Amino acid sequence: MSISEFLGQELFSISDYALTIKNIVFILVLLAGTKFLLFILGKFIIKGSPEERARRISLFQLVKYVFWVIAISIGLESLGVKISIIIAGSAALLVGIGLGLQQIFNDLVSGLFLLYEGSIKTRDIIEVDNMVGRVVKINLRTSVILTRDGVNVIVPNHKFITENVINWSHYDSNKRFEITVGVAYNSDVNKVIEILLACAGKHPKVLKGKEGFEPTVRFNNFGDSALEFQLLFWSENIFRIETTRSDLRKMIIEEFRKNDISIPFPQQDVYIKSVPS
Repeated sequence: MSISEFLGQELFSISDYALTIKNIVFILVLLAGTKFLLFILGKFIIKGSPEERARRISLFQLVKYVFWVIAISIGLESLGVKISIIIAGSAALLVGIGLGLQQIFNDLVSGLFLLYEGSIKTRDIIEVDNMVGRVVKINLRTSVILTRDGVNVIVPNHKFITENVINWSHYDSNKRFEITVGVAYNSDVNKVIEILLACAGKHPKVLKGKEGFEPTVRFNNFGDSALEFQLLFWSENIFRIETTRSDLRKMIIEEFRKNDISIPFPQQDVYIKSVPS
């Protein structure tokens, strides 16, 4: 038996349709070839600096979906399945499915926009739904966000399109943060400012020595029970910034205690007036 005869053997047939070994081999070769081609493209596309690499990963995701759609369409055509006839014949069904799955389609379209525009990339630190996390993966329908607690959260892609999203990684990795503190009214204002700047200068995660990015202190307001100050500082430690803030607060209160500067707490004086009976 020749190879052509072997490949032409029918596995089963229904009416005018016959599935042959040749069809199966073609499908296997098509899938293996697509997977190999995507592997080569992935090695070529995903290169460069971490910032450029993140954008290329998002681009590769889009390329991968397009290649698989084309491969599946070719595979179905090789099996004798007419894609155009299926689409035309199931138009009414697709309308009904579309109404029921419109949220999923919304997520899919949003995923395409994310992958094409690159407004959010893998490894970006973002804030959405009052949640701060690092983008681990952007899929077509959902994205995976790693929170500061080490939890992977699966977020539907439409949230990145329809809601306000803060991307802490855009343009510059340095971001400004603040710590607000109140001191007693009898405190030395200049000494308070000096301590706050000294604490910021000692912390390794606070940016120093770069023009325009030095720590500063604002005397914000005369509060009800305290003089209100705000320490402003720049840092690259965006993902773990709450740890940096905690360290600074600890350093500040220790220095305040050494210098007899107290942090007042709200209190009320109640006067009871007696009424003659």
